[in-house]
Amino acid sequence: MGRGRGGVVVKGAAGAVAALLLAAGCSSPSTPSAPSSPPTASAPPSSPSSSPSPTATAARVRVLGTLTRDLKSPWGLVELPGGDLLVSSRDERTITRVDARTGRKTSLGEVPGVVPGGEGGLLGLALRDGRLYAYLTSATDNRIVRMRYGGGAGDRLGKPEPVLTGIPKGLVHDGGRIAFGPDGMLYAGTGETGRTGLAQDRGSLGGKILRMTPEGRPAPGNPFPGSVVWSYGHRNVQGLAWDADGRLWASEFGQDTWDELNLIEPGRNYGWPVVEGRAGRAGYTDPVAQWPTDEASPSGIAYARGAIWLAALRGQRLWRVPLSGAERSGEPRAFLKGEYGRLRTVLATAGGTRLWLVTNETDTRGTPEPGDDRILRLEVSP
Repeated sequence: MGRGRGGVVVKGAAGAVAALLLAAGCSSPSTPSAPSSPPTASAPPSSPSSSPSPTATAARVRVLGTLTRDLKSPWGLVELPGGDLLVSSRDERTITRVDARTGRKTSLGEVPGVVPGGEGGLLGLALRDGRLYAYLTSATDNRIVRMRYGGGAGDRLGKPEPVLTGIPKGLVHDGGRIAFGPDGMLYAGTGETGRTGLAQDRGSLGGKILRMTPEGRPAPGNPFPGSVVWSYGHRNVQGLAWDADGRLWASEFGQDTWDELNLIEPGRNYGWPVVEGRAGRAGYTDPVAQWPTDEASPSGIAYARGAIWLAALRGQRLWRVPLSGAERSGEPRAFLKGEYGRLRTVLATAGGTRLWLVTNETDTRGTPEPGDDRILRLEVSP
């Protein structure tokens, strides 16, 4: 299928999926309230529908244009205080600054110590207090490092300093997303590297969501004393985002049946490899939403306009999961299906009315066309 390149407005849902109900309670259309406990069971899956739920709103996504193109294996994305972007290249081990007005690219150079292979390499980025944090694959492990970065014209990255080491690495399921939460702590999503037992092993950093201080120490209030583990039982977490109430959401790759969007609570067990998707089993926390794996493979996520937005790789579409009270029973809805190929990262900007969307056709699993990969500028409405 050919992929669109110009501005386009998409209305409604293309290809609604099975078993998608929202379990999070809400207090108002604009500000969802935290439930007393995360969902642990759900109703049986419903049949797929070709039309959106009657309770769903006419949400819209408008592609305003392409900011920049010809990126190679882009992965992580952060916005600088002035609005420009930094994007990482998984396989080329580089970080590039992108002017948010002109799309002009300026290379900041390679990050030392990155050893790409399989799904590993230079992955997620986060920014805090003049330091750029990066999740990367080294010769021995996955780790988080930080580098001084002033952000001025002509600046280069400082020497990487280890923040957290010893995260298991593999050819698959390396996780890689990092982000600072509203509490000022650094969060990281990791994978179990194909060794499924790591997800249930609280002594391992694989198959977890981690929470730490900016220096890499266990954060105050973590559920397991002396540990950076925040939640466990994950297969491969590649998306982290907080909603208007400060609740943490995470996307997760399933194996053969269900991909997931989870509402994360400290100390909870999210089931892998014992369960995949909703199971309603005591001791395991069910996802809020789930998709057949060929319709999602969700990587980056963002919160904007009362919804979680998920960039889907295999599904090649942008999913919207409403969180507002008026839509609590509405189905997640798909936009841009097949228009731009595999989608890796989505980032909210401009007060939440716009999104940056990164395509991912050049990571050896896509079918790149001239100009791939690119960063798209989107406008979204509730």
